[in-house]
Amino acid sequence: MDKVSVLKAKQEEALQGGGAKRIEGQHKKGKLTARERLQLLLDEGSFEEIGMMVQHRCRDFGMEKEIYPGDGVVTGYGTVNGRLVYVYSQDFTVFGGSLSETHAEKICKIMDLAIQNGTPVVGLNDSGGARIQEGVVSLGGYADIFYRNVKSSGVVPQLSAIMGPCAGGAVYSPAITDFILMVENTSYMFVTGPNVVKTVTHETVTSEELGGAHTHASKSGVTHFACANEVECIDHIKRLLSYMPQNCEEEAPVYAYEAGDETREKLNNIIPENPNQPYDIKEVIEEVVDADSFLEVHKEYAENIVVGFARIGGRSVGVVANQPAFLAGVLDINSSKKGARFVRFCDAFNIPLLVLVDVPGFLPGTDQEWHGIITNGAKLLYALSEATVPKVTVITRKAYGGAYDVMNSKHIGADLNYAWPTAEIAVMGAKGAAEIIFKKEIAEATDHDAKWKEKELEYTDKFANPYGAAARGFIDEVILPSATREKLIKAYKMLENKAVSMPKRKHGNIPL
Repeated sequence: MDKVSVLKAKQEEALQGGGAKRIEGQHKKGKLTARERLQLLLDEGSFEEIGMMVQHRCRDFGMEKEIYPGDGVVTGYGTVNGRLVYVYSQDFTVFGGSLSETHAEKICKIMDLAIQNGTPVVGLNDSGGARIQEGVVSLGGYADIFYRNVKSSGVVPQLSAIMGPCAGGAVYSPAITDFILMVENTSYMFVTGPNVVKTVTHETVTSEELGGAHTHASKSGVTHFACANEVECIDHIKRLLSYMPQNCEEEAPVYAYEAGDETREKLNNIIPENPNQPYDIKEVIEEVVDADSFLEVHKEYAENIVVGFARIGGRSVGVVANQPAFLAGVLDINSSKKGARFVRFCDAFNIPLLVLVDVPGFLPGTDQEWHGIITNGAKLLYALSEATVPKVTVITRKAYGGAYDVMNSKHIGADLNYAWPTAEIAVMGAKGAAEIIFKKEIAEATDHDAKWKEKELEYTDKFANPYGAAARGFIDEVILPSATREKLIKAYKMLENKAVSMPKRKHGNIPL
Protein backbone atom coordinates (compact mmCIF):
# COMPACT_ATOMS: atom_id res chain seq x y z
CA MET A 1 0.00 0.00 0.00
CA ASP A 2 1.45 3.40 -0.97
CA LYS A 3 1.87 6.16 1.57
CA VAL A 4 -1.14 8.17 0.42
CA SER A 5 -3.33 5.11 0.73
CA VAL A 6 -1.98 4.46 4.22
CA LEU A 7 -2.89 8.02 5.23
CA LYS A 8 -6.40 7.72 3.81
CA ALA A 9 -6.93 4.38 5.55
CA LYS A 10 -5.86 5.85 8.88
CA GLN A 11 -8.12 8.87 8.38
CA GLU A 12 -11.06 6.63 7.55
CA GLU A 13 -10.39 4.52 10.64
CA ALA A 14 -10.40 7.65 12.81
CA LEU A 15 -13.69 8.82 11.29
CA GLN A 16 -15.33 5.55 12.32
CA GLY A 17 -14.73 6.14 16.05
CA GLY A 18 -15.60 2.94 17.91
CA GLY A 19 -17.06 1.32 14.80
CA ALA A 20 -20.42 0.97 13.10
CA LYS A 21 -22.02 -1.18 15.83
CA ARG A 22 -21.25 1.31 18.59
CA ILE A 23 -22.35 4.22 16.41
CA GLU A 24 -25.65 2.41 15.90
CA GLY A 25 -25.93 1.98 19.68
CA GLN A 26 -25.37 5.70 20.15
CA HIS A 27 -28.16 6.47 17.69
CA LYS A 28 -30.52 4.03 19.41
CA LYS A 29 -30.12 6.03 22.62
CA GLY A 30 -31.30 9.12 20.74
CA LYS A 31 -27.78 10.57 20.72
CA LEU A 32 -25.63 11.88 17.90
CA THR A 33 -22.00 10.94 17.45
CA ALA A 34 -19.16 13.29 18.32
CA ARG A 35 -18.59 14.19 14.69
CA GLU A 36 -22.28 14.62 13.88
CA ARG A 37 -22.52 17.14 16.71
CA LEU A 38 -19.61 19.13 15.30
CA GLN A 39 -21.23 19.12 11.86
CA LEU A 40 -24.33 20.73 13.36
CA LEU A 41 -22.38 23.26 15.40
CA LEU A 42 -19.81 24.51 12.91
CA ASP A 43 -20.21 26.27 9.59
CA GLU A 44 -20.10 23.82 6.70
CA GLY A 45 -16.54 22.95 5.66
CA SER A 46 -14.94 25.05 8.41
CA PHE A 47 -13.78 22.31 10.79
CA GLU A 48 -10.06 21.68 11.03
CA GLU A 49 -9.20 18.71 13.21
CA ILE A 50 -6.18 18.59 15.51
CA GLY A 51 -4.87 15.31 16.89
CA MET A 52 -6.77 12.83 14.71
CA MET A 53 -4.00 10.22 15.00
CA VAL A 54 -3.41 10.47 18.75
CA GLN A 55 -3.43 7.09 20.54
CA HIS A 56 -3.50 6.18 24.23
CA ARG A 57 -0.30 4.94 25.89
CA CYS A 58 -1.78 2.46 28.34
CA ARG A 59 -0.36 -1.08 28.14
CA ASP A 60 -2.14 -2.61 31.13
CA PHE A 61 -5.30 -4.74 31.37
CA GLY A 62 -5.21 -5.63 27.67
CA MET A 63 -5.51 -2.00 26.58
CA GLU A 64 -2.60 -2.43 24.16
CA LYS A 65 -4.94 -4.56 22.03
CA GLU A 66 -7.56 -1.81 21.73
CA ILE A 67 -6.27 1.21 19.88
CA TYR A 68 -8.56 3.83 18.34
CA PRO A 69 -7.13 6.87 16.50
CA GLY A 70 -8.19 10.05 18.29
CA ASP A 71 -8.60 8.27 21.63
CA GLY A 72 -12.21 9.12 22.29
CA VAL A 73 -12.30 12.86 21.65
CA VAL A 74 -12.46 14.94 18.47
CA THR A 75 -10.66 18.29 18.83
CA GLY A 76 -9.96 21.23 16.56
CA TYR A 77 -11.33 24.57 15.41
CA GLY A 78 -13.88 25.98 13.02
CA THR A 79 -16.34 28.83 12.70
CA VAL A 80 -19.83 29.47 14.02
CA ASN A 81 -21.61 32.07 11.89
CA GLY A 82 -18.21 33.06 10.52
CA ARG A 83 -16.53 33.51 13.92
CA LEU A 84 -13.66 31.30 15.08
CA VAL A 85 -14.20 28.82 17.95
CA TYR A 86 -12.12 25.98 19.39
CA VAL A 87 -14.06 22.80 20.04
CA TYR A 88 -13.78 19.37 21.58
CA SER A 89 -16.39 16.65 21.25
CA GLN A 90 -16.10 13.50 23.34
CA ASP A 91 -16.79 10.22 21.51
CA PHE A 92 -18.83 7.82 23.63
CA THR A 93 -18.28 5.04 21.07
CA VAL A 94 -14.59 4.86 22.08
CA PHE A 95 -14.14 3.51 25.61
CA GLY A 96 -17.37 5.26 26.61
CA GLY A 97 -15.71 8.62 26.00
CA SER A 98 -13.56 8.00 29.08
CA LEU A 99 -10.76 10.44 29.70
CA SER A 100 -7.20 9.20 29.38
CA GLU A 101 -3.86 10.98 29.54
CA THR A 102 -3.80 11.60 25.79
CA HIS A 103 -7.52 12.43 25.62
CA ALA A 104 -6.85 15.17 28.20
CA GLU A 105 -3.76 16.38 26.34
CA LYS A 106 -5.83 16.94 23.21
CA ILE A 107 -8.36 19.04 25.11
CA CYS A 108 -5.61 21.01 26.86
CA LYS A 109 -3.96 21.77 23.51
CA ILE A 110 -7.03 23.48 22.07
CA MET A 111 -7.64 25.32 25.35
CA ASP A 112 -4.09 26.70 25.22
CA LEU A 113 -4.63 27.79 21.63
CA ALA A 114 -7.90 29.47 22.61
CA ILE A 115 -6.20 31.58 25.28
CA GLN A 116 -3.33 32.48 22.97
CA ASN A 117 -5.65 33.48 20.15
CA GLY A 118 -8.47 35.01 22.18
CA THR A 119 -11.19 32.67 21.02
CA PRO A 120 -14.16 30.93 22.72
CA VAL A 121 -14.05 27.24 23.66
CA VAL A 122 -17.03 24.93 23.23
CA GLY A 123 -16.93 21.51 24.89
CA LEU A 124 -19.40 18.77 23.94
CA ASN A 125 -19.26 16.34 26.86
CA ASP A 126 -20.29 12.68 26.59
CA SER A 127 -18.07 10.61 28.83
CA GLY A 128 -18.18 7.79 31.34
CA GLY A 129 -15.51 9.56 33.39
CA ALA A 130 -11.86 8.80 34.11
CA ARG A 131 -10.37 5.81 32.30
CA ILE A 132 -9.93 3.43 35.20
CA GLN A 133 -7.22 1.39 33.47
CA GLU A 134 -4.88 4.40 33.57
CA GLY A 135 -5.32 5.14 37.28
CA VAL A 136 -3.95 8.41 38.59
CA VAL A 137 -2.74 9.46 35.12
CA SER A 138 -6.32 10.05 34.02
CA LEU A 139 -7.04 11.98 37.22
CA GLY A 140 -4.05 14.17 36.44
CA GLY A 141 -5.55 14.77 33.00
CA TYR A 142 -8.71 16.13 34.58
CA ALA A 143 -6.72 18.45 36.82
CA ASP A 144 -4.79 19.74 33.78
CA ILE A 145 -8.14 20.65 32.18
CA PHE A 146 -9.51 22.25 35.36
CA TYR A 147 -6.40 24.40 35.62
CA ARG A 148 -6.89 25.70 32.09
CA ASN A 149 -10.59 26.31 32.73
CA VAL A 150 -9.58 28.62 35.56
CA LYS A 151 -6.86 30.35 33.51
CA SER A 152 -9.37 30.91 30.71
CA SER A 153 -12.11 32.23 33.00
CA GLY A 154 -12.91 35.82 32.14
CA VAL A 155 -10.41 35.70 29.25
CA VAL A 156 -12.42 33.78 26.64
CA PRO A 157 -16.02 32.53 26.82
CA GLN A 158 -16.30 28.84 27.75
CA LEU A 159 -19.46 26.86 26.94
CA SER A 160 -20.13 23.29 28.05
CA ALA A 161 -22.84 21.09 26.54
CA ILE A 162 -23.60 17.88 28.44
CA MET A 163 -24.75 15.42 25.77
CA GLY A 164 -24.56 12.22 27.83
CA PRO A 165 -23.13 11.13 31.19
CA CYS A 166 -20.88 13.46 33.14
CA ALA A 167 -20.03 12.11 36.57
CA GLY A 168 -17.44 12.22 39.33
CA GLY A 169 -14.55 14.61 38.84
CA ALA A 170 -15.65 15.22 35.25
CA VAL A 171 -18.40 17.58 36.44
CA TYR A 172 -15.95 20.17 37.68
CA SER A 173 -14.72 21.29 34.29
CA PRO A 174 -18.21 22.30 33.12
CA ALA A 175 -18.85 23.84 36.55
CA ILE A 176 -15.97 26.28 36.03
CA THR A 177 -17.10 27.28 32.53
CA ASP A 178 -19.48 30.15 31.84
CA PHE A 179 -22.57 28.31 30.64
CA ILE A 180 -23.78 24.72 30.88
CA LEU A 181 -26.38 23.22 28.57
CA MET A 182 -27.98 19.81 29.13
CA VAL A 183 -30.19 17.55 27.03
CA GLU A 184 -33.35 16.18 28.61
CA ASN A 185 -33.53 12.40 29.11
CA THR A 186 -30.09 11.65 27.63
CA SER A 187 -27.68 13.62 29.82
CA TYR A 188 -26.95 13.76 33.53
CA MET A 189 -24.41 15.24 35.93
CA PHE A 190 -23.56 14.21 39.48
CA VAL A 191 -20.54 13.82 41.73
CA THR A 192 -21.72 10.44 43.03
CA GLY A 193 -24.20 8.21 41.20
CA PRO A 194 -27.44 6.57 42.37
CA ASN A 195 -25.72 3.38 43.57
CA VAL A 196 -23.32 5.23 45.86
CA VAL A 197 -26.14 7.46 47.10
CA LYS A 198 -28.19 4.38 48.00
CA THR A 199 -25.27 2.79 49.84
CA VAL A 200 -24.38 5.88 51.85
CA THR A 201 -27.72 7.61 52.48
CA HIS A 202 -30.16 4.76 51.72
CA GLU A 203 -31.98 6.98 49.22
CA THR A 204 -33.32 5.32 46.09
CA VAL A 205 -33.07 7.69 43.15
CA THR A 206 -32.68 7.42 39.36
CA SER A 207 -29.91 9.08 37.38
CA GLU A 208 -32.50 11.44 35.88
CA GLU A 209 -33.90 12.41 39.27
CA LEU A 210 -30.47 12.81 40.80
CA GLY A 211 -28.74 14.75 38.05
CA GLY A 212 -30.87 15.05 34.94
CA ALA A 213 -31.40 18.20 32.89
CA HIS A 214 -34.68 19.20 34.57
CA THR A 215 -33.25 18.61 38.07
CA HIS A 216 -30.25 20.83 37.43
CA ALA A 217 -32.29 23.45 35.57
CA SER A 218 -34.90 23.87 38.31
CA LYS A 219 -33.49 22.61 41.63
CA SER A 220 -29.73 23.10 41.75
CA GLY A 221 -29.24 25.76 39.08
CA VAL A 222 -26.17 23.86 37.83
CA THR A 223 -27.33 24.04 34.22
CA HIS A 224 -28.39 27.25 32.49
CA PHE A 225 -30.35 25.56 29.71
CA ALA A 226 -32.35 22.32 29.61
CA CYS A 227 -32.84 21.45 25.94
CA ALA A 228 -35.41 19.06 24.48
CA ASN A 229 -32.85 17.39 22.19
CA GLU A 230 -29.31 17.71 20.89
CA VAL A 231 -30.28 19.82 17.88
CA GLU A 232 -31.94 22.38 20.14
CA CYS A 233 -28.91 22.30 22.43
CA ILE A 234 -26.51 23.09 19.60
CA ASP A 235 -28.82 25.84 18.32
CA HIS A 236 -28.68 27.39 21.79
CA ILE A 237 -24.86 27.32 21.71
CA LYS A 238 -24.85 29.16 18.39
CA ARG A 239 -27.30 31.77 19.66
CA LEU A 240 -25.39 32.25 22.91
CA LEU A 241 -22.16 32.90 21.04
CA SER A 242 -23.86 35.60 18.96
CA TYR A 243 -24.23 37.83 22.04
CA MET A 244 -20.60 37.49 23.13
CA PRO A 245 -17.28 38.94 22.05
CA GLN A 246 -14.43 36.61 21.15
CA ASN A 247 -12.52 37.54 24.29
CA CYS A 248 -12.32 40.00 27.18
CA GLU A 249 -10.55 42.66 25.10
CA GLU A 250 -13.17 42.84 22.38
CA GLU A 251 -16.76 44.04 22.14
CA ALA A 252 -19.72 41.86 21.27
CA PRO A 253 -20.78 42.03 17.61
CA VAL A 254 -23.16 44.84 16.72
CA TYR A 255 -26.00 43.84 14.42
CA ALA A 256 -27.54 46.08 11.78
CA TYR A 257 -30.50 48.01 13.12
CA GLU A 258 -32.75 50.55 11.45
CA ALA A 259 -34.21 53.10 13.83
CA GLY A 260 -37.94 53.63 13.66
CA ASP A 261 -40.69 54.65 16.03
CA GLU A 262 -39.34 53.41 19.35
CA THR A 263 -42.42 54.36 21.39
CA ARG A 264 -44.06 51.39 23.10
CA GLU A 265 -47.54 52.46 24.24
CA LYS A 266 -48.25 49.05 25.78
CA LEU A 267 -45.85 49.89 28.61
CA ASN A 268 -48.04 52.78 29.80
CA ASN A 269 -50.68 50.31 30.96
CA ILE A 270 -48.56 47.41 32.20
CA ILE A 271 -48.35 48.31 35.91
CA PRO A 272 -51.55 47.33 37.78
CA GLU A 273 -53.37 49.96 39.83
CA ASN A 274 -53.17 47.68 42.85
CA PRO A 275 -49.52 47.89 44.03
CA ASN A 276 -49.71 44.31 45.30
CA GLN A 277 -50.95 42.84 42.03
CA PRO A 278 -48.32 40.95 40.02
CA TYR A 279 -47.44 41.39 36.36
CA ASP A 280 -44.93 39.65 34.11
CA ILE A 281 -41.64 41.54 33.83
CA LYS A 282 -40.88 39.56 30.66
CA GLU A 283 -43.56 41.60 28.92
CA VAL A 284 -41.57 44.72 29.80
CA ILE A 285 -38.35 43.13 28.57
CA GLU A 286 -39.91 42.13 25.24
CA GLU A 287 -41.12 45.69 24.69
CA VAL A 288 -37.81 47.45 25.40
CA VAL A 289 -35.40 45.09 23.58
CA ASP A 290 -35.13 44.40 19.84
CA ALA A 291 -37.82 42.08 18.52
CA ASP A 292 -37.19 38.37 19.23
CA SER A 293 -33.75 39.10 20.66
CA PHE A 294 -34.25 38.05 24.30
CA LEU A 295 -32.55 34.78 25.25
CA GLU A 296 -33.39 33.90 28.83
CA VAL A 297 -30.73 32.20 30.94
CA HIS A 298 -31.56 29.98 33.94
CA LYS A 299 -35.23 30.11 32.97
CA GLU A 300 -36.43 27.46 35.43
CA TYR A 301 -34.24 28.40 38.40
CA ALA A 302 -34.91 31.18 40.94
CA GLU A 303 -37.78 32.51 38.87
CA ASN A 304 -38.15 35.60 41.07
CA ILE A 305 -35.33 37.11 39.04
CA VAL A 306 -35.03 37.04 35.25
CA VAL A 307 -31.65 37.18 33.52
CA GLY A 308 -30.68 36.82 29.90
CA PHE A 309 -29.15 38.32 26.79
CA ALA A 310 -30.87 40.67 24.37
CA ARG A 311 -30.12 43.43 21.88
CA ILE A 312 -31.11 47.06 22.06
CA GLY A 313 -30.55 48.95 18.83
CA GLY A 314 -28.48 46.00 17.58
CA ARG A 315 -26.14 46.03 20.59
CA SER A 316 -25.79 43.15 23.05
CA VAL A 317 -26.98 43.77 26.60
CA GLY A 318 -27.37 41.61 29.67
CA VAL A 319 -30.77 41.96 31.33
CA VAL A 320 -31.31 41.50 35.08
CA ALA A 321 -34.91 42.00 36.22
CA ASN A 322 -36.98 41.31 39.31
CA GLN A 323 -40.03 39.18 38.49
CA PRO A 324 -43.13 40.36 40.43
CA ALA A 325 -45.07 37.40 39.00
CA PHE A 326 -43.04 35.01 41.18
CA LEU A 327 -42.62 35.49 44.95
CA ALA A 328 -43.50 39.15 44.34
CA GLY A 329 -40.00 39.63 42.90
CA VAL A 330 -38.22 39.42 46.26
CA LEU A 331 -34.50 38.79 46.40
CA ASP A 332 -33.51 35.52 48.09
CA ILE A 333 -30.46 33.28 48.20
CA ASN A 334 -30.93 31.60 44.84
CA SER A 335 -31.94 34.71 42.91
CA SER A 336 -28.98 36.63 44.32
CA LYS A 337 -26.53 33.92 43.24
CA LYS A 338 -28.18 33.64 39.83
CA GLY A 339 -28.06 37.39 39.24
CA ALA A 340 -24.50 37.79 40.52
CA ARG A 341 -23.10 35.05 38.32
CA PHE A 342 -24.74 36.51 35.22
CA VAL A 343 -23.63 40.07 36.02
CA ARG A 344 -20.03 38.96 36.45
CA PHE A 345 -20.04 37.20 33.09
CA CYS A 346 -21.37 40.30 31.35
CA ASP A 347 -18.82 42.52 33.06
CA ALA A 348 -15.95 40.16 32.20
CA PHE A 349 -16.87 40.29 28.51
CA ASN A 350 -17.83 43.94 28.05
CA ILE A 351 -21.57 43.39 27.73
CA PRO A 352 -23.59 46.39 29.05
CA LEU A 353 -26.19 45.76 31.73
CA LEU A 354 -29.86 46.69 31.91
CA VAL A 355 -31.43 46.31 35.36
CA LEU A 356 -35.23 46.44 35.69
CA VAL A 357 -36.34 46.95 39.28
CA ASP A 358 -39.55 45.96 41.02
CA VAL A 359 -38.38 44.56 44.35
CA PRO A 360 -40.15 44.66 47.74
CA GLY A 361 -37.00 43.60 49.60
CA PHE A 362 -35.18 40.47 50.69
CA LEU A 363 -37.14 37.34 51.57
CA PRO A 364 -37.49 37.05 55.38
CA GLY A 365 -37.46 33.84 57.40
CA THR A 366 -35.31 31.40 59.31
CA ASP A 367 -34.61 29.30 56.21
CA GLN A 368 -33.07 32.26 54.40
CA GLU A 369 -31.11 33.51 57.40
CA TRP A 370 -29.77 30.09 58.38
CA HIS A 371 -28.69 29.34 54.83
CA GLY A 372 -26.82 32.62 54.45
CA ILE A 373 -28.99 35.27 52.80
CA ILE A 374 -26.53 37.82 54.16
CA THR A 375 -23.47 36.53 52.29
CA ASN A 376 -25.47 35.31 49.30
CA GLY A 377 -27.38 38.55 48.94
CA ALA A 378 -24.04 40.35 49.12
CA LYS A 379 -22.90 38.48 46.01
CA LEU A 380 -25.33 40.43 43.82
CA LEU A 381 -24.39 43.67 45.55
CA TYR A 382 -20.70 42.91 45.03
CA ALA A 383 -21.13 41.90 41.38
CA LEU A 384 -23.00 45.06 40.40
CA SER A 385 -20.65 47.26 42.43
CA GLU A 386 -17.53 45.89 40.75
CA ALA A 387 -18.99 45.91 37.22
CA THR A 388 -17.48 48.64 35.05
CA VAL A 389 -19.51 48.08 31.88
CA PRO A 390 -22.28 50.58 31.03
CA LYS A 391 -25.04 50.05 33.62
CA VAL A 392 -28.56 51.41 33.21
CA THR A 393 -31.42 50.96 35.67
CA VAL A 394 -35.16 51.38 35.19
CA ILE A 395 -37.37 51.28 38.30
CA THR A 396 -40.84 50.24 37.21
CA ARG A 397 -42.55 49.98 40.60
CA LYS A 398 -41.19 49.00 44.03
CA ALA A 399 -37.63 49.65 45.13
CA TYR A 400 -37.69 49.06 48.87
CA GLY A 401 -35.04 48.94 51.54
CA GLY A 402 -31.59 47.47 51.02
CA ALA A 403 -32.85 45.79 47.84
CA TYR A 404 -33.09 49.29 46.28
CA ASP A 405 -29.38 49.74 46.93
CA VAL A 406 -28.47 46.30 45.61
CA MET A 407 -30.40 46.52 42.35
CA ASN A 408 -27.93 48.76 40.54
CA SER A 409 -28.71 51.98 42.35
CA LYS A 410 -26.83 55.17 41.57
CA HIS A 411 -24.91 54.67 44.81
CA ILE A 412 -23.14 51.51 43.58
CA GLY A 413 -22.03 52.88 40.24
CA ALA A 414 -25.00 52.86 37.87
CA ASP A 415 -24.50 55.28 34.99
CA LEU A 416 -28.12 56.20 34.34
CA ASN A 417 -31.11 55.55 36.57
CA TYR A 418 -34.59 56.02 35.20
CA ALA A 419 -37.90 55.64 37.02
CA TRP A 420 -41.42 55.32 35.78
CA PRO A 421 -44.08 57.53 37.45
CA THR A 422 -45.33 54.35 39.16
CA ALA A 423 -42.00 53.87 40.97
CA GLU A 424 -42.05 53.63 44.77
CA ILE A 425 -38.63 54.28 46.27
CA ALA A 426 -38.72 53.93 50.04
CA VAL A 427 -37.17 52.21 53.03
CA MET A 428 -40.14 49.88 53.22
CA GLY A 429 -43.77 49.49 52.21
CA ALA A 430 -46.21 52.17 53.34
CA LYS A 431 -48.24 49.89 55.61
CA GLY A 432 -45.26 48.72 57.65
CA ALA A 433 -43.71 52.18 57.70
CA ALA A 434 -46.91 53.77 58.99
CA GLU A 435 -47.13 51.18 61.75
CA ILE A 436 -43.62 52.06 62.95
CA ILE A 437 -43.61 55.85 62.47
CA PHE A 438 -47.13 56.50 63.72
CA LYS A 439 -47.31 53.76 66.34
CA LYS A 440 -48.38 56.14 69.10
CA GLU A 441 -51.06 57.92 67.05
CA ILE A 442 -52.52 54.62 65.87
CA ALA A 443 -52.56 53.22 69.43
CA GLU A 444 -54.29 56.31 70.82
CA ALA A 445 -56.91 56.50 68.07
CA THR A 446 -60.46 55.41 68.71
CA ASP A 447 -60.49 53.52 65.40
CA HIS A 448 -57.03 51.94 65.08
CA ASP A 449 -57.56 50.59 61.58
CA ALA A 450 -58.90 53.85 60.21
CA LYS A 451 -55.99 55.82 61.69
CA TRP A 452 -53.52 53.25 60.35
CA LYS A 453 -55.05 53.56 56.89
CA GLU A 454 -54.89 57.35 57.12
CA LYS A 455 -51.21 57.30 58.07
CA GLU A 456 -50.46 54.70 55.41
CA LEU A 457 -51.88 57.06 52.76
CA GLU A 458 -49.88 59.92 54.26
CA TYR A 459 -46.66 57.93 53.97
CA THR A 460 -47.58 56.81 50.45
CA ASP A 461 -48.14 60.38 49.28
CA LYS A 462 -44.82 61.49 50.75
CA PHE A 463 -42.46 58.62 49.93
CA ALA A 464 -44.04 56.04 47.59
CA ASN A 465 -43.04 57.88 44.43
CA PRO A 466 -39.85 58.59 42.48
CA TYR A 467 -39.70 62.33 43.01
CA GLY A 468 -37.87 62.41 46.32
CA ALA A 469 -35.07 60.31 44.83
CA ALA A 470 -35.09 62.43 41.66
CA ALA A 471 -34.78 65.60 43.75
CA ARG A 472 -31.61 64.14 45.28
CA GLY A 473 -30.21 63.12 41.90
CA PHE A 474 -30.49 59.43 42.72
CA ILE A 475 -32.84 59.15 39.75
CA ASP A 476 -31.63 60.90 36.59
CA GLU A 477 -35.03 61.16 34.96
CA VAL A 478 -38.63 60.14 35.57
CA ILE A 479 -39.85 58.92 32.20
CA LEU A 480 -43.04 57.76 30.55
CA PRO A 481 -42.97 53.95 30.31
CA SER A 482 -43.66 54.20 26.58
CA ALA A 483 -40.42 56.18 26.11
CA THR A 484 -38.22 53.57 27.82
CA ARG A 485 -36.90 51.88 24.71
CA GLU A 486 -35.93 55.15 23.04
CA LYS A 487 -34.17 56.32 26.21
CA LEU A 488 -32.23 53.03 26.43
CA ILE A 489 -31.07 53.13 22.80
CA LYS A 490 -29.71 56.63 23.33
CA ALA A 491 -28.19 55.77 26.71
CA TYR A 492 -26.17 52.80 25.46
CA LYS A 493 -25.01 54.76 22.43
CA MET A 494 -23.84 57.55 24.74
CA LEU A 495 -22.05 55.09 27.05
CA GLU A 496 -20.32 53.01 24.37
CA ASN A 497 -16.87 54.49 25.12
CA LYS A 498 -17.15 54.31 28.91
CA ALA A 499 -13.80 53.71 30.62
CA VAL A 500 -13.21 53.16 34.33
CA SER A 501 -9.89 52.97 36.18
CA MET A 502 -9.96 50.57 39.12
CA PRO A 503 -7.62 50.51 42.14
CA LYS A 504 -4.58 48.29 41.67
CA ARG A 505 -5.12 44.88 43.25
CA LYS A 506 -4.69 41.22 42.51
CA HIS A 507 -8.42 40.57 42.77
CA GLY A 508 -11.30 41.34 45.09
CA ASN A 509 -12.66 38.87 47.64
CA ILE A 510 -16.31 38.30 46.69
CA PRO A 511 -18.27 36.63 49.51
CA LEU A 512 -18.38 33.15 48.00
